[in-house]
Amino acid sequence: MDRFDSMRLLVRVVERQSFSAAASDLGVPRSSATTAIKQFEQRLGVRLLQRTTRHVTPTLEGEIYYRRCKAILAEIEDAEAALTGSEVRGLLRIDVHGPMARTFILPELPAFLGRHPALTLYLGEGDRFVDIVREGYDCVIRAGEIADSDMIVRRLGLAQEATFASPAYIERHGMPRSLDDLKGHEMIGFASSRTGQVLPLEFTVAGEVRTMTLPVRITVTNSESYAELARLGFGLMQAPRYRYSKDLAAGRLVEVLPEHPPTPLPISVLYPRSRQLSPRVRVFIDWLVEIVAPEL
Repeated sequence: MDRFDSMRLLVRVVERQSFSAAASDLGVPRSSATTAIKQFEQRLGVRLLQRTTRHVTPTLEGEIYYRRCKAILAEIEDAEAALTGSEVRGLLRIDVHGPMARTFILPELPAFLGRHPALTLYLGEGDRFVDIVREGYDCVIRAGEIADSDMIVRRLGLAQEATFASPAYIERHGMPRSLDDLKGHEMIGFASSRTGQVLPLEFTVAGEVRTMTLPVRITVTNSESYAELARLGFGLMQAPRYRYSKDLAAGRLVEVLPEHPPTPLPISVLYPRSRQLSPRVRVFIDWLVEIVAPEL
């Protein structure tokens, strides 16, 4: 490996805390990765990484050098792209909630990758909060308010939310015309991935947000199960409107109390703080801004 390849490897090992994961990301054998880092340390005369049976962590010198390497590599990518007009290249690792991926990203992905043929993409899908740096992601897309994050947060838009139920559920319980009419109704519980507690329903009344918790028979942690239970008539649910436009059109779900909607849901992209954002991340985020806001 040349010096810059070794820098790329070091950055990936620090972020993934694993020689095996870093080697897999960069498409090199693990043995080659281990040898390259040892040679790198010998040339510099400094130990960069502490190795244990479970994790690989940077030494104090390694942490300083990692940050400098990351900034240098981003500057090189930027300079080469500006000078040659070449396409951005490399592996872009992102994590996004599955329904958002299928609504916003996948339909437009052929055009994006056609625009950047030297770019490869790793797409993780999940409801949980990921450790962006430790798990090696370049950025993540999340719905909801982002609290106490040490990441840079860029708002992509606000998704309008609504309250939904199945026609069969409304037939059994009646269509509520006011919040007072919700007495005797049930909701499907959705447990917060952060607290584990069931999230209350929200309703906007005269510009103020009121919360309400109805009786719950089933609680879930997955949004797909949440929606399927609503279709099956197990209770009320609240979710972004964009996800269920087809269900509304097909009559599988109906909107409840449209004059008292929940608060809109922020959609944001998060990425680590660094002196220089890499070109591949920059073009991806700029593309997200283009495609997400018009769909909300």
